[in-house]
Amino acid sequence: MILDAFRLDGAVALVTGASAGLGAAMAVALAEAGADVAAHGNTRSPSDTCARVNALGRRAAALTGDLADRATSGRLVGETIARLGTLDILINNAGVIHRTPAAEFSDADWDRLIEVNLTSAFRLARAAGRHMIASARGGKIVNIASVLSFQGGIMVPAYTAAKGGLAQLTKALANEWAPSGVNVNAIAPGYMNTDNTTALRADPVRSRQILERIPAGRWGAPADVAGAAVFLASSAASYVHGHVFVVDGGWMGR
Repeated sequence: MILDAFRLDGAVALVTGASAGLGAAMAVALAEAGADVAAHGNTRSPSDTCARVNALGRRAAALTGDLADRATSGRLVGETIARLGTLDILINNAGVIHRTPAAEFSDADWDRLIEVNLTSAFRLARAAGRHMIASARGGKIVNIASVLSFQGGIMVPAYTAAKGGLAQLTKALANEWAPSGVNVNAIAPGYMNTDNTTALRADPVRSRQILERIPAGRWGAPADVAGAAVFLASSAASYVHGHVFVVDGGWMGR
């Protein structure tokens, strides 16, 4: 049956930035589809997410580490394999944002955002890809991009540069790894109700401007991204390579 193609029974997933928000929603959705999940958190423990995964009868592993530290990426992949036996799915979700006019944007802030939002995603994908290719089972890598992969944004130069780069990295890795059975795709969320948009939602003028442009008439919820993640992580997406899947309430179409 076609619905069986969306099942993830027996698969092991690593989701970065899974303590809350989009990452937590995707981690739980993968578990609902049958996957065991390693949930990563940076400054916030992913213990609540792991408890929700366990409540679904799936195995969970709580991992921590600062992705601004280049040693963290390889360690997270290694710990996932050591604790859960393998790695079939990687969701590169962890990210940070900093809002400052470009003329005042510091080198330190630029370096940190590029490191966490783009370079760590490459390093995680590289480590996961090596394992997936060597295992001969293939795998699924899903990068969390943004509508700012296509647009410039306002006062977020480093975030926009990183997310634009992540969309292109998705295509580059897909070109190389598709013959080995590794699907590399991305999800580009629109304006979502998460910690990253707290300042925008608190600004009555900017919030109104954003809502007026979204055809769906509301901010996205973390659950709105979960279905796309399950699809791209499943065999239902076995012929989808290098695609940036926009989940934005219609924002890009207006």
